[in-house]
Amino acid sequence: MLDALHAAGVTEADLAGSTGYGYGDPGREKLEAAYAALFSTEAAVVRPQLASGTHALAALLFGLLRPGDRLLLAAGLPYETLQRVIWGPAAGCLAEWGVEARVVPPGPRGVVDADAVLREAGPTARLLLVQRSRGYEGGSSHGVGELGRLAERLKAEAPQLLLAVDNCYGEFVEEVEPTQVGFDLAAGSLIKNPGGGLAPSGGYVVGPAAAVEQVAARVTAPGIGLEVGPTLGLLRPYFQGLFLAPHVVAEALQGAVLVAAVMEALGFPVAPRWDEPRHELVQEVTLGDPAAVLAFCRGIQAASPVDAMARPEAAHLPGYRDPVVMAAGTFVQGSSIELSADAPMRPPYAVYVQGGLSLGHVALGLERALFELTLGGMLPAERWRAVSDRLGRPAHVGTTERH
Repeated sequence: MLDALHAAGVTEADLAGSTGYGYGDPGREKLEAAYAALFSTEAAVVRPQLASGTHALAALLFGLLRPGDRLLLAAGLPYETLQRVIWGPAAGCLAEWGVEARVVPPGPRGVVDADAVLREAGPTARLLLVQRSRGYEGGSSHGVGELGRLAERLKAEAPQLLLAVDNCYGEFVEEVEPTQVGFDLAAGSLIKNPGGGLAPSGGYVVGPAAAVEQVAARVTAPGIGLEVGPTLGLLRPYFQGLFLAPHVVAEALQGAVLVAAVMEALGFPVAPRWDEPRHELVQEVTLGDPAAVLAFCRGIQAASPVDAMARPEAAHLPGYRDPVVMAAGTFVQGSSIELSADAPMRPPYAVYVQGGLSLGHVALGLERALFELTLGGMLPAERWRAVSDRLGRPAHVGTTERH
């Protein structure tokens, strides 16, 4: 991280930012240079105008695909919000522009099936996208080692394919990034890992200079590309959040291990298990009961620093086919590098826990979630006491005094 910031030559004057068109913003240019250095790519577009990871990925797809091209989704179905971008029903989706998208189911153990990808590629396949995180569709996360082996094979046998990764939740979890092992492009959200809990908005796309310029033409406009885009006084939290991001990701990873260990000890299926390798921040816990999902999320919300008094309920949200419950009492709305939990209200009723700016906060949130499960009769107090004795933690969770 220091090497990247030093190579970019960041100074105090660069933190001021720009307004209006954003012409001649050296801080923005140096921030993008730092991202390109971190991901070992030629260029980057990093902008507050990218509202989410889905927005960054949409810019990537619309920037690089043309009518008649084929998009390969090489890890099964992507996030539901991206499904709307690709197939609709939504005005302006890729399908309306004549882009064909094919889902390539993963092979055994959830690994991307390179043979199936090559069969589907054909002469019109232009772009392959791998979602690194597990998502709601029951898939697996994908490590950099797996992606490197896939890239080596595809570059040899299908060199016309651009390889892109939805890097959300994966940045800085491993020692190298997918773009350092053969993938051409990566995209993600600044209110996840790379924002370090300080970035108030934004997204990024990194890759070859020509490809990033095409993406930038969709973020701004053709012929303008990277040359405009005000940073609106946000460069200081962007730089500082990026600097802190590896440490914050480490805290969140430790929190995910804690959640997995405790919930597994209590008898709930988890993925990944506490002692398995991790390629992203998301921890899946299958609770098996919609009431338990609500109780768990209410516990996370009650331990939040913001809106702790709110009671999360399931609701229909844009881009999702089922009601979704979200617990996120965060300083930045929707920030999932901060402690949060969400779940689609459908079988097997799994909750997805992510983030945590500190391990201590994750522990407090987990304890409150277990209390809510106990209070609702979905977690017998004696089972929690037995586990807490093993962990060396006082077993007060099921008591009125604790409440």
